[in-house]
Amino acid sequence: MAFVSAVRASDVPDGSVQVCDLEDREVAICKANGQIYAIDNLCTHDDGPLDQGEIDGFEIECPRHRARFDIRTGEATRGPAIMPVDTYPVRVNGEEIEVEL
Repeated sequence: MAFVSAVRASDVPDGSVQVCDLEDREVAICKANGQIYAIDNLCTHDDGPLDQGEIDGFEIECPRHRARFDIRTGEATRGPAIMPVDTYPVRVNGEEIEVEL
């Protein structure tokens, strides 16, 4: 596993999501309360794009059926999703957010 450059830190304001194509997956870079997290950009209920949803605290809501996921752990916190989304370690290197894949 290696860290790969994803996006500039300034491109992800607090409370927002930025999607990056990293290797063979679409990763949502989320920022909440000044902390940065990386999760798969697909709802485990129906593969909806999580980046189109809203961040509320440390949860992101899928815009299709309102399933929610904890962006820190990937845990499904509200149905209809029951399976978690994958999460990835992140680090900030200078101005770049890097994700470990």
